[in-house]
Amino acid sequence: MSTHIGAKQGDIASMVLLPGDPRRAKVIADTLLQDAVCVTEVRGMLGFTGRYAGKAISVMGTGMGIPSASIYIHELLNEYQVKTLIRVGTCGALQPDLNIGDLVLAMAASTDSHVNRLRFDGRDYAPTAGFPLLLSAYQAAKALEIDVRVGSVLSSDTFYHDDPDSWKKWAAFGVLAVEMETAGLYTLAAKFGAHALAVLTVSDSLVTAQKATADQRERGFLRMAEVALACSAS
Repeated sequence: MSTHIGAKQGDIASMVLLPGDPRRAKVIADTLLQDAVCVTEVRGMLGFTGRYAGKAISVMGTGMGIPSASIYIHELLNEYQVKTLIRVGTCGALQPDLNIGDLVLAMAASTDSHVNRLRFDGRDYAPTAGFPLLLSAYQAAKALEIDVRVGSVLSSDTFYHDDPDSWKKWAAFGVLAVEMETAGLYTLAAKFGAHALAVLTVSDSLVTAQKATADQRERGFLRMAEVALACSAS
């Protein structure tokens, strides 16, 4: 077992879904996986392994932000030899034609974090999704008759920004939505030669100030998990 993940070798599948909230990991396991068992609960960061369409699948929380998520992602890749990681989380819309509950497939992730500048000696690295997984998720969504938007997102280190209009520059350059983990996920997946994708649900809009209801969050959360799981069967 690793420092922050209490699972034994063999307890975690080669494909892992990554919600930020560990309680959402439990919802996925209870609702969408068969024969799911809890394999880790270190620091309350729940992780489960079960089966979907006959294939072993794991799901575990990552916490919020690149620093927290990167700890779990690194250990999953480095110590448990995970090959495919799919983030299933929420995001804030930066474009007026994105509505509450819409799904976004993150093709690339800009960031205001300095984590990659530290890694690349001050240079900028462009974290992107792996195309085969991105294409698989897009095709799975279409097969499920779920509309998705594909484009870039912003992974921000700041949830409560001092400048309430800071998002507008990113929006002007076509960034679809803001969240807090994808750039870290894509970078580590590239480092370890793994496949990674973020499937995101719009939970609020910085354009309209709308916010999802509890029911909208729940339904949207399950839809993005269904899209992610459908990739395992393709």
